[in-house]
Amino acid sequence: MPRLDAFLSVALDLTSSLASEDRYRRLLAAVRRAVPADATCLLRLEGDVLVPLAAHGLAPDALGRTYALADHPRLRVICRADEPVLFPPDSALPDPFDGLVAEDPGALEHIHACMGCPLRVEDRVVGVLTADALDPHAFDDLDLRVLSALGALAGAAMRTTSLIDALEESSRHSGLVARDLMRAASQRGGGLIGTSAAMQRVRREIGLVARTDMPVLITGETGSGKELVARAIHTASLRADEPLIYVNCAALPESVAESELFGHVRGAFTGAERDRPGKFEVADRGTLLLDEVGELPLALQAKLLRALQEGEIQRVGADRVLHVDVRIIAATNRDVDAEVAAGRMRADLYHRLAVYPLHVPPLRERGGDVALLAGHFCDRSRARLGLGPVRLDAAARGRLGEYGWPGNVRELENVVSRAVLRAAAGVPRGGAVVLAPRDLGRDFGDAPVPQAAGAPVVAAPDVPAGTPGTPGTPLRQRVDDFKRREIERALAAAGGNRAAAARALGLHRSNLHHLARRLGMR
Repeated sequence: MPRLDAFLSVALDLTSSLASEDRYRRLLAAVRRAVPADATCLLRLEGDVLVPLAAHGLAPDALGRTYALADHPRLRVICRADEPVLFPPDSALPDPFDGLVAEDPGALEHIHACMGCPLRVEDRVVGVLTADALDPHAFDDLDLRVLSALGALAGAAMRTTSLIDALEESSRHSGLVARDLMRAASQRGGGLIGTSAAMQRVRREIGLVARTDMPVLITGETGSGKELVARAIHTASLRADEPLIYVNCAALPESVAESELFGHVRGAFTGAERDRPGKFEVADRGTLLLDEVGELPLALQAKLLRALQEGEIQRVGADRVLHVDVRIIAATNRDVDAEVAAGRMRADLYHRLAVYPLHVPPLRERGGDVALLAGHFCDRSRARLGLGPVRLDAAARGRLGEYGWPGNVRELENVVSRAVLRAAAGVPRGGAVVLAPRDLGRDFGDAPVPQAAGAPVVAAPDVPAGTPGTPGTPLRQRVDDFKRREIERALAAAGGNRAAAARALGLHRSNLHHLARRLGMR
């Protein structure tokens, strides 16, 4: 009956009005009722890369990664199969989710139950459904026809969701073709990663303004991703097939800034040996991104204002006025109101640029996005350095989540890149690289502190081996003891209410249930 209920719920969801995230979440819930798995994942195939859409029982950073078929032989085998694939527990092929199962974080052993099902629509593979269990014999009695049936329904659900998303976009932007909309959706927000409420708001605003030609002023702290937002706006705009031209206004010397933006004619000044178009001409019919626009000299701001108002530019040294069709996106990390009040930015230029102001939130206001981004940067470093699987242990993931990130996403990328380089030292080529707090740097604790020359050496106190929390106790046991104590405290504070305790611990209720069961607390 549970399996029949699972099939029925997926079939009914095909005709229900659900958001894509809800549809995928309900699909995985149905899979869990039919399959005894500790972790499940639904992935969409984009070219030769699988992109996770939803997961249950996996570490948060698993959703921030992409899974290239060339790097993950098990996923490649599944995509090429005609039916569900059950891998033997002792398979030599590395599992893409080793070390990412929430109930057993950081574990990289390959001996466990793993299977997957290719999702097909009209004989074309559109994605993959995977299931993993820590018990190597969990799937021994499972009829693979059950997974095959679920896979057929899952493929239909994925196709239905894509069509619904395209129709919803089409209703908001009449006259657009569904193919273009689905292509834009498949780009996952133009490179923007995050599921927090703050990032969902940014995506909504991008979708709202992208199809217009309104100038956009993007504000936000250094390293928060303003350029990514600008590129996402251009990618989703009607000018997407035309160039996006980037200008760093802060790097333009005042002596050449006008020529760089508007161009010059031969002989206009010493060194002008030929006619040269400026960025406005190069960006004609496309988009011009003026980064750090508040750094432009006041005299040049007046000429920029004319270009915005009339669409007219004039090359340095030329008599002829040129007409250009350019969509302007500006970005700044400054307080623009303060800049206008101080006279460093023209008020009329500010109001012309800020037809649609869009603020990019700092990373500290983006909740659980840190884990997704960290997983993404781990994956990028793995590919760049030619490493085996790169994972964050639970302690490192926790330290990253607790940090304030004054340098925002750029700082997170730098921290993760350095940590991967440190952790990879001494690891055999192709071996698993696991990031611990000591790899992250001094700001995250557990980093070795060099002892000053001549400083006295302080010996550790003698403690009986086996005492909980002491060096004599195996690390796994110490971690499990810590988890039991924290769960007990949370339950006591919540009066035994498991849902409230799960929220206090930052866990989903079902994850808390599975963790407590593994720790022998039920």
